[in-house]
Amino acid sequence: MTVLLAIGTGKGLFLARSEDRRRWDMTGPHFSMTAVYAVGLDTRRERPRVLAGVTNPHFGPTVARSDDLGATWDEPEEAPIAFPTDTGEALERVWQLAPGPADQPDIIYAGVEPSALFRSSDGGRTFELVRGLWDHPHRPTWEPGGGGKAIHTVLPHPTDHDQLLIAMSAGGVYRTDDGGKSWTASNTGIRAYFLPDNEYPDYGQCVHKVARNARQPEQLFAQNHHGVYRSDDGGATWSSIAEGLPSDFGFPMVAHPQRSGVIYNFPLTADGRRFPTQERFRVFRSEDAGASWTPLSAGLPAEAFYASVLRDAMACDDADPAGVYVGSRNGEVYASADEGEHWQLVASHLPDVLCVRAALVA
Repeated sequence: MTVLLAIGTGKGLFLARSEDRRRWDMTGPHFSMTAVYAVGLDTRRERPRVLAGVTNPHFGPTVARSDDLGATWDEPEEAPIAFPTDTGEALERVWQLAPGPADQPDIIYAGVEPSALFRSSDGGRTFELVRGLWDHPHRPTWEPGGGGKAIHTVLPHPTDHDQLLIAMSAGGVYRTDDGGKSWTASNTGIRAYFLPDNEYPDYGQCVHKVARNARQPEQLFAQNHHGVYRSDDGGATWSSIAEGLPSDFGFPMVAHPQRSGVIYNFPLTADGRRFPTQERFRVFRSEDAGASWTPLSAGLPAEAFYASVLRDAMACDDADPAGVYVGSRNGEVYASADEGEHWQLVASHLPDVLCVRAALVA
């Protein structure tokens, strides 16, 4: 068994490999001095593909691909993601790279800033704007969240190719049932406390992350800007699952790749105090779809801890038992080979960790 752990940081991409998820060999930084906010690990073909959303301060954002686990990279001369001229927009950053369903190995989705969705049908070499979302009548009123105006969650349905769910800050959750031609705002039950005239609007919520139950794809979990929710009907309606957590504010939400209803969360104290709750480094796990939560900290720092974990800086691999990975803004990355029960340090003193992704690659 070989697991690849990809760590996107503010100054490049680091790649770590392990046969036992305890000893790691790391390379990098790849794309030194660039911000890597998005990594896709595509294991649907015989040779796994790594995709990196690279934001170069001089040449702009691009998507690079590697079919040899980072030994070499294909960096296109022309930008693979670009807004058509009639939109009047320019790409600022790639926030999400999401492989499509298993039986569509050439489909890759990209969520970007400013808020838009792109689709590739050639494995990530070129992308086209999904016009149905771009032309949505809500789009002119979407606002930037604290991190930017971006689509940061893209969740293809594993079996229904016409279904896709996206989420953004600040605009909320949207879904399509016709392959992207039309989109419906799907935020019923999600509170936007910062909108005093209507705290439960049709759209405009600042959703931080959404995850899908791998065994029950109509069940979804969301971390909102103050609020933790579950949907049992594909995102049509949402109910709170924040009870049992020390705070309802945070960024990541991760679903177990095999076990139905198992999710991971990293609570922060509040909007205005973005430190881990009680200044302790703890990952919270629910094994009953959010009905109850358990703090996990064995092997994590015991002293006071003040760094936060960003929306894509926590992930699971697809091994059995699943590995769980979390990276902090002070450059530390921890791994658990037993679904969060015990943790160990993989890397320290890295730049600001923006995203982590992990997968079996052999």
